[in-house]
Amino acid sequence: MAECLDRIPFTIVGIAEPNFTSLSPGSTQDMWIPLALYTRLKPDWSGGPDDPGNGWLTIVARLKEEIRVAQAQAAISLFFRNEMLNGTKPTSKDADNPRIILTLVQKGIVGDRWGYEKPLYLLMVAVGIVLLIACSNVAGLMLARGTTRQKEMAVRLALGAGRTRIVRQLLTESVLLSAVGGVVGVLFAYWSLTALRSTNWLGPVDDFAVNPNGRVLMFTVIVSLITGILPGLGPAIRGTRVDLTPALKENAPTLPDVPPRYRWFSFGSALVVAQVALSTLVLIGAGLLVRTLVNLKSIDLGFDANNLLLVGIDPTDNGYKDGQLRSLYRELQSRFSLLRGVVSVTYSSDTLLSGSSWGRTVFTENVEMKMNMLSIGPRFFDTMRIPLIAGRAFTPSDCDSTHKVTIINQAFARRYFEHQNPLGLYLGRSDPNDPGEEVIGIVADTKYDDLKKNIEPTAYLPLKGGGAHFELRTSENPETLISTVQSIVSEFDSHLPRLEYKTEVEQIDRSLFREHLVARLSSFFGLLALILACIGLYGLLSYDVARRTREIGIRTALGAQQRDVLRIVVGQGLALAAVGTAVGIAVAAGVTRYIQSFLYGVRPTDPGTFVGVGIVLALVALAACYLPARRAVRVDPMVALRYE
Repeated sequence: MAECLDRIPFTIVGIAEPNFTSLSPGSTQDMWIPLALYTRLKPDWSGGPDDPGNGWLTIVARLKEEIRVAQAQAAISLFFRNEMLNGTKPTSKDADNPRIILTLVQKGIVGDRWGYEKPLYLLMVAVGIVLLIACSNVAGLMLARGTTRQKEMAVRLALGAGRTRIVRQLLTESVLLSAVGGVVGVLFAYWSLTALRSTNWLGPVDDFAVNPNGRVLMFTVIVSLITGILPGLGPAIRGTRVDLTPALKENAPTLPDVPPRYRWFSFGSALVVAQVALSTLVLIGAGLLVRTLVNLKSIDLGFDANNLLLVGIDPTDNGYKDGQLRSLYRELQSRFSLLRGVVSVTYSSDTLLSGSSWGRTVFTENVEMKMNMLSIGPRFFDTMRIPLIAGRAFTPSDCDSTHKVTIINQAFARRYFEHQNPLGLYLGRSDPNDPGEEVIGIVADTKYDDLKKNIEPTAYLPLKGGGAHFELRTSENPETLISTVQSIVSEFDSHLPRLEYKTEVEQIDRSLFREHLVARLSSFFGLLALILACIGLYGLLSYDVARRTREIGIRTALGAQQRDVLRIVVGQGLALAAVGTAVGIAVAAGVTRYIQSFLYGVRPTDPGTFVGVGIVLALVALAACYLPARRAVRVDPMVALRYE
C-alpha cells in the first residue's frame, strides 16, 4: 500500500505495535521513514548523518545479553573520544573533553520525561504519606476492635487456643479488610482515570501511557497486603495479651477504662497526632503548589493572550521559496483580516510562550550582546497589543528590503544602551559593507518562551522566509474561525500541509500542564489526607466517649453541666489536633525547601499558607468533635450508672 507525503509516494511496509509511540515520553510519531529518504521530503535539507554539526540524531543500540551498560559505556567512550580527536575529520580538541553518555531507553531519551520526573516523584511522596495515614487509621481501627474483643480473646485462650493462632486470625481479618479496600481502590482508579480523561481535568494525559497494567496491579496487591499486615500486627499481638482472670468475670466491661494518667499518651492518641501531622504536611505542600499556579496565571505577559487564534503553517515543504513565502503570507493575512469577527492579523516565525527559543550573540563596539530573536510580520505589535515605546514598527517593505532593520524591547535598551538612544544604531558587525541591523524601534517587554523566566533582551526582525504562525485577534471565540481559516488556505493551495490550530490561552495552559498536574493532584491528596485524619480523630473520640460512658454519667449525676462534658470531649480532640498541627508545621518548615524548584512567587515557608492550613485543620477538628460531643452530652445518668 502506498501513501503520499507532500505529494511524494511512500510504500507502507509495516505497522508498529499500537502502544509504541516514540522513545521520548510525551511525544508521539504517526509514521517512520528511512533516514536516507528524508531528503526527498526536505530537498533543501543540508544536514545528514555524516554532518558533525548535527545534534538531532539519536543512536539506539541493543546490548548483547552478556554485556553490561558499564562495559558498553567504557568501550563507546574510548571510541568516541578517539574519533572526535584523531579521526579523519577531527571536530574537537583535548581541552573540549568530548564525551558520550549511554542512557537506558526505558528511562526515555529526551522529551517531557525531564520535566515530569521530579514532579511525579513529589506526587509519589504525597501518595506515600496518604498511605501512612490510611495505615494509621487501620491500626487505630484494629486496636479499638481488639480492645472491645478482650473477653472473646480471653475465652479462646482459656479454651486452649494458642496465641499464634489468635494472632493469625486477627491478621487474617486485617488483611481481608485491606484486600477489599485494594479491590475498591483499583476499580476507583480505572473509573477516575476514565473520568479525568473525559473532563480533561489533568490536561493531555493521553500523551503518556497512563494505563494501569500488570505491574501496576501487582504493586497494588503487594501494597494492599502490606497495609493489612503491618498496621494489624501490633494490635493483633496486643489483643492476645489479656489477663484472663478479670476478663472472664461476668461483669467485666466490654470497653475497659484507662487510668487518667495514660489517656493523653495512649497509642490511639499517638496515631491521631501522626495522622494530623502528616495531613498538615501534605496540605502545606499542596497550598504552596496551588499558590504557585495562581501566581503563574496572574503574571503580566506584556501582551493580550485573550481571543487570539494561532495558526501554524509551513509551505516550505511544498517548495515555496522566500519571495513566494512572503507573497503567500501577505495574501493570507489580507484574506484572514476580512473574516467576520477578526480585529487584526499578523504572523511570526514562532509564537510567544510556545517553549521554543532562538537566540544569538552579536558584538557592537566590542560589547557582547546576547539576545532572544523572533522574526515577525507587519502589524505584529498591534495584533499582540504590545505597546510601541519609541520609533516605528515594521512595514511590508521591510520584509523585502535588503536594508536590515530590527526592533528591540526595553530590556535590551536598558542592558546595552543604558546611557544612549539606541534608535539609528546598528547591531552586529563593524564591517561598513555589512553593518548589521539598524534599530528602528523600541517596544515594551513581554514574556518570550517561558512564564517562569525573567524578561530578557529580545530583538525582532522582519520575517523573510521559513514557516510561520499566524496570530488572529478576534472579537469573539477564536475557535469558531478554525473551519473558515482552513477553507481559505485550501482554496489558495489545496496541497499545503495540514494547519496547526490552538489559541494562545490553550498554549499557555499547555505550558503550565506540569504545574496544573502537580497542583491539582497534590490538592486531591491533601483533601484525602485531611478526610482520613478527620475520620481518625472522630473514631478515637467516639471510642473514647463509649469507653467513658460510665464516667460521664457519674459526672453528670454529680452536677456537671453539658458545657463541662463538651469541654472534656472537644478539648481532647482540639488538643490532639493542635499537637499534630504543630508537629506538621514544624516538619513542613524544615522540608518544604526541597520543593523550592517547583515554586514561583511564594517562599517555601510562606506564613499565609501555614496559617491557612492551621485554620482549616482547626475547623475540621471541630467538625470531627461534633458528633462524639453531642453523643456525650446526651448520656442519661441513670442508664450510664447501669452501663455494663
